[in-house]
Amino acid sequence: MTAYAIANLRRTATMPEDVFVYMETIQSTLAPFDGHFLVHGATLEVREGTWPNALVVIAFPDIAAARAWYDSPEYQALLPLRTNHIEGDAVLVEGVGEGYQAATTAARLRAAQSA
Repeated sequence: MTAYAIANLRRTATMPEDVFVYMETIQSTLAPFDGHFLVHGATLEVREGTWPNALVVIAFPDIAAARAWYDSPEYQALLPLRTNHIEGDAVLVEGVGEGYQAATTAARLRAAQSA
């Protein structure tokens, strides 16, 4: 099942050179894990609430590949170039499977809440 690395990064007025180096190098850390960008540097169209930050979405074939990439020595060595200069949140998450129905999840949550 496809998994995703998602980052919600606080925008900064200027980006230091370290961040540019991070951006120029990250692709080489993704390739061994079949990771690829789905969203990066895109303009967000906010429809509800506020979203002053930048959104990054990277897809992997599965959660094991996403974890292996994030924990890899190559990415861990690169990561401080971003985290030392840009605050943010990052998560790894599995996508939903083929045929997913939101109503099924609603029924499960309703039953759990009633128990």
